[in-house]
Amino acid sequence: MQTVPLLTSPALGSIAHGFTGRRGGVSTGLVAGLNVGLGSDDDPAAVHENRRRAGEAILPGSTLVTLHQVHSADVVRVNAAIPVDERPKADAMVTDRPGLLLGVLGADCPPILFADEAAGVVGAAHSGWKGAFAGVGEATVAAMERMGAQRSRIIAAIGPCIQQKSYEVDSGFFQRFCEAEPENERFFREGRADHYQFDLEGYIAARLAACGIGTVHVSGVDTYADEQGYYSFRRATHRGEPDYGRQMGAIGLRG
Repeated sequence: MQTVPLLTSPALGSIAHGFTGRRGGVSTGLVAGLNVGLGSDDDPAAVHENRRRAGEAILPGSTLVTLHQVHSADVVRVNAAIPVDERPKADAMVTDRPGLLLGVLGADCPPILFADEAAGVVGAAHSGWKGAFAGVGEATVAAMERMGAQRSRIIAAIGPCIQQKSYEVDSGFFQRFCEAEPENERFFREGRADHYQFDLEGYIAARLAACGIGTVHVSGVDTYADEQGYYSFRRATHRGEPDYGRQMGAIGLRG
């Protein structure tokens, strides 16, 4: 019996969900571990085995549904299994169908898992800075509402991601956020000349809270700093590595 370590959110309680890291998989080389990213240069057979293990660890017997993520605010409603080679281009999903496991991938960008347990509606969003800035979190909440969820009951759990101490951005990035909303300055800390440290997790959490959902929980886990535990696009880039793995956040309804 293979075990896949999972990070879970206390806010989501008994709802089937989990955030994977890089432990518990069969991939080797630069992406050694539980790489679930089909976009990497990893052996596809290893990726599919890792995805199978992750799915079984989070919701045994479920069918994993993932997306072709494009850093958008687009949300799709999932009513049935979607073949891997027909993944829609979007960055969030919602469903009310038991047995479907909604999985979003990241390698510094956080996965966000959503649930209104009373309504039987769950969602998952990939929220890098572009998606967060465009409102992927709010769009997911709105899509859940259209399926009968109540905003005040929705719980959102933000998974592991690059934390502020590891996330340096330039002055143009800072200006873009502050021109859109002056209060966004609070998510930046000055760093070296003309650079800032950006609190992506805090920015996403604040936007979700402002849209009126019931609970927002953050992991506080830094994908960049924890090399043994997580994949990181930025860490791989800084090292000049040609490839990087992905981890996943996934949520589903039990049958």
